[in-house]
Amino acid sequence: MENEHVLSGLMKKRAELAGQIEHTQRQLQQLVMDLDHIDHAIRIIDPQADVSLVKPRQYPARHAAYKGEMQRHVLHCLRNASEPVTSLDIARSVASSRGMDQNDQRAIVLLRKRVGACLYKLVAKGFVREVPQPGEYKGWELVR
Repeated sequence: MENEHVLSGLMKKRAELAGQIEHTQRQLQQLVMDLDHIDHAIRIIDPQADVSLVKPRQYPARHAAYKGEMQRHVLHCLRNASEPVTSLDIARSVASSRGMDQNDQRAIVLLRKRVGACLYKLVAKGFVREVPQPGEYKGWELVR
């Protein structure tokens, strides 16, 4: 068959994904069992406790950064730039450095918003300034 290597690659990828699904289902089952154990322990201590009133805590954001990581990356991009850069340029650089998909528009928009928030904090500290430029996005540069 002429596409045997393609078919082989697809079969391997399918096996990988099926394995990930099985692993995730086992993890989910374990989490449900752990939650049940905690509920039982709560009821032993207080039989009248209504655990359904306890709201789930929000899970960390999908592309959360460690403390200071975004600011370090923004400053690094601005230091290495020969001309003003936009928050979109910096967001794409962040995505690239994290090994994220450059075509994932939702992730890029989220990163751009985080970069923008970081830039405004840096402006307030006097490290960065806005530079007018044509187009949809503002330019940013270090205060020298």
